Amino acid sequence: MDRIRNALAWQKLDKLAALVKRQHMKDYFEADQSRYEKMSLDACGIHLDYSKNRVTEDVLSALLELANERAVSEKIEQMFSGVPINNTENRAVLHTALRNFSGKPVMVNNKDVMTGVLDTLAKMKAFTASIHSGEHKGCTGKAIKNVVAIGIGGSFLGPKIVTEALKPYQDKACKVKFVANVDGCHIHDVLAETDYETTLFVMSSKSFGTQETLQNTLTAKAWFLAQGTEEKDIAKHFVAVSSNVKAATEFGMDANNVFPMADWVGGRYSLWSAIGLPICLSIGYDNFREILQGAFEMDTHFQTAPFEKNMPVIMAMLGIWYRNFMGAQSHVLLPYYHYLRGFPAYVQQLDMESNGKTCTTDGQFVEHGTGPIIWGSEGTNGQHSFHQLIHQSNVPIPADFMFPLKVPNQDDTHHAMLASNCFGQTQALMQGKHFEACYDDLADAGLPEEERKRIAAHKTMPGNKPSNTLIFEQLDPKTLGALIALYEHKVLVQGAIWDLNSFDQWGVELGKVLGNKVLDMINGDIDTQADASTQALVAKFKNA
Repeated sequence: MDRIRNALAWQKLDKLAALVKRQHMKDYFEADQSRYEKMSLDACGIHLDYSKNRVTEDVLSALLELANERAVSEKIEQMFSGVPINNTENRAVLHTALRNFSGKPVMVNNKDVMTGVLDTLAKMKAFTASIHSGEHKGCTGKAIKNVVAIGIGGSFLGPKIVTEALKPYQDKACKVKFVANVDGCHIHDVLAETDYETTLFVMSSKSFGTQETLQNTLTAKAWFLAQGTEEKDIAKHFVAVSSNVKAATEFGMDANNVFPMADWVGGRYSLWSAIGLPICLSIGYDNFREILQGAFEMDTHFQTAPFEKNMPVIMAMLGIWYRNFMGAQSHVLLPYYHYLRGFPAYVQQLDMESNGKTCTTDGQFVEHGTGPIIWGSEGTNGQHSFHQLIHQSNVPIPADFMFPLKVPNQDDTHHAMLASNCFGQTQALMQGKHFEACYDDLADAGLPEEERKRIAAHKTMPGNKPSNTLIFEQLDPKTLGALIALYEHKVLVQGAIWDLNSFDQWGVELGKVLGNKVLDMINGDIDTQADASTQALVAKFKNA
């Protein structure tokens, strides 16, 4: 047994799980009328109802004991104070410094990084103002009206879901589009709808060498020059978020329009940095600042709230319960808000790239389950597709429902229907519909007894399916910042429990290396070390 599973609280949870698996949530509510009050809390404009979970007070107590045994408080302190908890790359993990409004320094290698953070924010503010005011003009003297943001991974998903979620706050005079996939169809479709005179390209790559991002940017550059422009015009239409100023200027960009990115900012945690420039250009700097403010407030809550009232800790430990003690292998996110439809994909990268690991921080292979599969879709669409499996399969799938009490351009009829579906799903998953009730419903169907039983069995739903419900007044920039930070911190806590480095991504790196080798094969180099399958696939491509 590994040392994590040998923890006293872990063993206690093993025993509790054997009991809980024989119990039904409906009985919890019937036995305790105050269950909702005991198992809900508020933080940073978000209300969390976790009463519809397969947990007792004893389970919650043991989960928090496990958090203490696994030194979660120490891990939180280490992250915020700049200790290099990314111990495979010897880096601090300080995305929280990017939204640090405490006025206190954050030290890395005896240097206060807040000076650079504030300088970059000021630079982003000034540049955004120059675009929105029309001061920054393109090569023909026209103001910039369109932005094409080129990135991939965190430099794409973060800005994209934020601008999408905050559509009501977008500056209508400046439209932002995103390109990520190296599939040429994407960049060519975007360029086909682009006016070179009024378009700004924002290239986001820390190294200025990310394969997909660089190729898409080179394609955009070739297209731009094909419009009859000159090399000197590139500086007015291309800017970069990168640490490699030399490469950016050699590309043709103005060094003053290269926005820096520190090595202590991971890609999937980078929307708070200059990677968020497309967000600023879409919704304005003041709204971007509100996103940071919301995240900062969640940071403060995370650092100071006791574990029993700490929203990220509670959500993280519930996830541990299902993953390690109740047999769950996935977790579904269900935002009942159209503008938040991209959130599951964002958390998918955040969570799976962080905790999709099987090696502890000291290099030992784990014997326990780690990061779950994260998936989901917007409500109510999912109800007419995959909710069926959640309701009636024997696969345990904990769910997070999200719902805003108010929406832009609110139509009360639509919103009431949306609310009823969201809350009704949580109720249906919890209580289900037992065989006896289904059998009674068929009393007037005129069916033979055996047929009535057969149909009733098909209609039976066991219930006892767990869910959290997250409610907020409205999805404004501040609340969105808090929501994203909530899931970031959940990931940190779970990584601490599992003893993972949640801040590297060697699986991603291997894919890059082998992808480059295969590209060399496609371009003519023979790799005798490649397996027969890969060689055959390359041959089919070259012969097409």
